[in-house]
Amino acid sequence: MQIANVEAPTKTSAHVSTDYRAMSMVTTLFFMWGFLTCLNDILVPHLKSIFDLNYAKVMLIQLSFFSAYFFFSIPSGKVIEWIGYKKTMVVGLFTMAIGALLFIPAASAPSFPLFLTALMILAAGITALQVAANPYVAVLGPPKTASSRLNFTQAFNSLGTTIAPYIGGLLILSSAPKTIDEIRRLSADQLQAYRLHEAASVKGPYLLFAVTLIVLGLIISKFRLPVIPDAEPSALHGTHIHTSSIWHYRHLLLGAIAIFVYVGAEVSIGSFLVNYFGQREIGNLPEKVAAGYVSYYWFSAMVGRFAGAAILQKVRPGKVLGIAALMACLLVTTSMLTFGHLAMWSIILVGFFNSIMFPSIFTLGIAELGPLTGEGSGILVMAIVGGAIIPVVQGALADRIGIHHAFFLPVLCYLYILYYGFKGSRPKFIGQQSATLAANAQAN
Repeated sequence: MQIANVEAPTKTSAHVSTDYRAMSMVTTLFFMWGFLTCLNDILVPHLKSIFDLNYAKVMLIQLSFFSAYFFFSIPSGKVIEWIGYKKTMVVGLFTMAIGALLFIPAASAPSFPLFLTALMILAAGITALQVAANPYVAVLGPPKTASSRLNFTQAFNSLGTTIAPYIGGLLILSSAPKTIDEIRRLSADQLQAYRLHEAASVKGPYLLFAVTLIVLGLIISKFRLPVIPDAEPSALHGTHIHTSSIWHYRHLLLGAIAIFVYVGAEVSIGSFLVNYFGQREIGNLPEKVAAGYVSYYWFSAMVGRFAGAAILQKVRPGKVLGIAALMACLLVTTSMLTFGHLAMWSIILVGFFNSIMFPSIFTLGIAELGPLTGEGSGILVMAIVGGAIIPVVQGALADRIGIHHAFFLPVLCYLYILYYGFKGSRPKFIGQQSATLAANAQAN
């Protein structure tokens, strides 16, 4: 996938003002994928109970979902080359709808592997939206405020993640689920009947989501999104700009690691909150009540993104990212070392400091790449696979040392992001190299 360089102004990327009409429509996509992604935090305790899974096995939900970013990121870029950004967004929405519809046969079986398949297809559609929408928003206005613009749209992503746990808790989680001991005492026929009854709770919600996604796809297909020539894949066709390999850009590769650990940490924390708040020494809350508290975690992220959109107009992204990572690290550590309400609210407040991390890392990672910006964007999106791997590792740790102390893994993730914000994000090729790249681009 190739997009315009969001750092160096071009004829089209250096707009006098942001195209807010197009940005408003694309922002609805950020909301939808945030909402559906966060529903995984409700599916984790729900399916854990239904299928009597340990923490490591239930984290296959996140593994299936986020591994789609690794497998479908590059194909999504190819789709953009073939049909453009707008049509790729439509394809992504329809693919998400197919994944949502597959929840119905998965619940009818009921089959945990089929649930995982449905989640992967749903995530494949979200991957297409991510690959298309993030860089598209970056070039809808002045390059200088690209990070701020992404923070603003990500705020509506957080609005979706804030609403999802509450709605998901009401629609999916049972008010009085059986305990693990009660489930294990059921006969084979009783167990099958229980699983069918509990799994059926996902049918109605995901059918509604599928219909909503299809309608939104039809609306986007009819909406006149502006074509930004420098951002379209055809913009660089026919040129022969000689640049260094994308793998020579140290800040991009370090940025991909930062995306990997950030998404992994955020997803790990969100996935364990319902079970964490249910621990006797933490909150001793029933699942349905705990799901409501998960909304506070994502609400704090939404507030942080709106605040971050304003702050990033004035302060450089690297500095903001480093401070946010430091605060997130301290809050997770506090939760690990304490109990009760202090442990609960310190982990909830991590969401506020998570808020600016993805858009900041994304824009820092593709800085100074010139005509290689598209390749860099694809690498960063692939790194979202961290959300598939790190939660599984934390699940294995939780099975061995307890859910409370397993949070030391996100602490390590935030320490790396702190390093990237303050030091690792500085572009390797500056000055003469950038000037050479610009001169080559003009010559061609």
